[in-house]
Amino acid sequence: MPRYEYRCRSCGDVFELSRPMAESGDPANCPSGHDDTVKLLSTVAVGGSASAHAPRAGGGCCGGGCCG
Repeated sequence: MPRYEYRCRSCGDVFELSRPMAESGDPANCPSGHDDTVKLLSTVAVGGSASAHAPRAGGGCCGGGCCG
């Protein structure tokens, strides 16, 4: 289940909630009980390494001169 980050406008606390995507925009109460919250825009970090490299411009067959 996705986690969404919210910030309380009353106290400034930032907190996360796990909820279905369909409920991501629903109102959320902060842990202190305030209901004036806003959903924050989250960035997604994808880790790992690429084992294949992107082709270079003009490279490859018929673009790099291997076809006669």
